[in-house]
Amino acid sequence: MPLNRRHLIALGGSAVVVLGAAALLVPQDDAPPPVSESPLAFPALSGRLQAAQRIELRQGEQNLVVQRGPGEAWRLPSKGGYSARFERVRELLIGLAELRLAERRTADPESLSRLGLGEPGTPGSTALLLRVLDGAGSPLAELVIGRRRTRTQGGASESAYVRRPGENQSYLAEGRIPVDADAQLWLDRGISNLPNERVRRVIAVRDGQTVELLREEGPDGRLRIVLPGDAPPADDVSLDEVGRALEGLTFLDVRPAAEIPGDPAGEGRFILTDDLIVTARLRNAGGDVWMTITATGGEEAERLDARWRGWAYQVGAWKLPAFAPSLQTLRKREG
Repeated sequence: MPLNRRHLIALGGSAVVVLGAAALLVPQDDAPPPVSESPLAFPALSGRLQAAQRIELRQGEQNLVVQRGPGEAWRLPSKGGYSARFERVRELLIGLAELRLAERRTADPESLSRLGLGEPGTPGSTALLLRVLDGAGSPLAELVIGRRRTRTQGGASESAYVRRPGENQSYLAEGRIPVDADAQLWLDRGISNLPNERVRRVIAVRDGQTVELLREEGPDGRLRIVLPGDAPPADDVSLDEVGRALEGLTFLDVRPAAEIPGDPAGEGRFILTDDLIVTARLRNAGGDVWMTITATGGEEAERLDARWRGWAYQVGAWKLPAFAPSLQTLRKREG
């Protein structure tokens, strides 16, 4: 996917005034140029973005690496190589290529911390160190990022205080640089989005007992318990939650399947339209619910299984009765 540059929105007037930091302004004879005329922080970066292979972020005790894999794929080594959100990587790289140094600010080392630009990783520092490297490990862009400001009025661009590593000169930079050293914010959290209407039958095993649900005929058909035959009346909401188990499914955390924690807690087999069969196996780890998930039956199943194979997902604890229902969890509530 090409990384096309976007035009920054020009800001009229003179310097952008940041409350609480006026004392850090460097005296100037002339007003700073409009943002569109301000120099790029990395003038040559736009033509070199395709060479980017590694992104490193450090903030406080957090260290994060986002590594490029085959093609356009980016992965998180700290999460076993799971996929990063490509749109977030793309937005960051384009943001760096378009970042402009709108104003010089303080070059006094003692004042940098007031802008959030203290030495990254030192006690009390909130600064974030960002490095973008090529395949040989040479830096394409390096930046220390301090306090940021998001503007929502008038379509104006965002701003941040920045400086180059090893330098004291700071700048007010204009542009969007969406960075965070928390791996959770980089994960592509989607697991599946298979609509409730496609679920025709569910066979669940929990605590050694099997429950089977079957969808009634007709456009408004709902799931109902068919096994065991003497099942008590079921709660409609609980039945709907089973049908929607695979709809808009996301995870809280992810790790290689070989590292899945906990003890077996149940299994659910979902038979859907178009010959798709999805099987979820769940485990309980001290209240945390983890699952592996597989698919069989045709090209759609191959695509899904290729995405799920080899991974264990932590999902919300409320998903356990949805994927592995029992007569107790389906029983109609009294009152």
